[in-house]
Amino acid sequence: MQDQENQAVPPNPEAAAAAASAPPSTPEGGLPSLEQQLADTEAKLAEMHDAFMRAKADGENIRRRAQEDVSKAHKFAVESFAEALVPVKDSLEMALKVEAPTLESLKEGVEMTLKQLSAAFERNRLIAIEPVQGEKLDPNKHQAVAVVPADQEANTVVTVLQKGYMIADRLLRPAIVTAAQAK
Repeated sequence: MQDQENQAVPPNPEAAAAAASAPPSTPEGGLPSLEQQLADTEAKLAEMHDAFMRAKADGENIRRRAQEDVSKAHKFAVESFAEALVPVKDSLEMALKVEAPTLESLKEGVEMTLKQLSAAFERNRLIAIEPVQGEKLDPNKHQAVAVVPADQEANTVVTVLQKGYMIADRLLRPAIVTAAQAK
């Protein structure tokens, strides 16, 4: 009686799944022949191998495309900035072609070219760092090349020798400054 109950209900779900997916029994009512089991296993192996090779090829294609994208990004990263600078170069070349420029026309041309350059910087998020006198020295944005006696708080900017620049949130060049000496 107990044997009949065990046959009716499999001992665990895995056994039930295995019994459901098992190949049909042979005509004698026994298990399939070893040749049939081997053929079924080889077919499953070939199917799994094919799926593995396809997944591997997909992974390689994704990796290759990602490398190409990174390469193109490096190659053309400066394209936008270069496009913005071409008019500046054109303006400078036109200024050099003028036969007898006056001081006033030269000054006007330089001012217009500087406006073009400033607009190009702004479009490409190139921001000037221009500390003011008395501003606290920030080692992340300023480089003090000298410490001078001054009538202001120590470690503050006394003079700006050269502007600094940032691209977005990254420092491109620190502002070169002199700092106040401690009293």
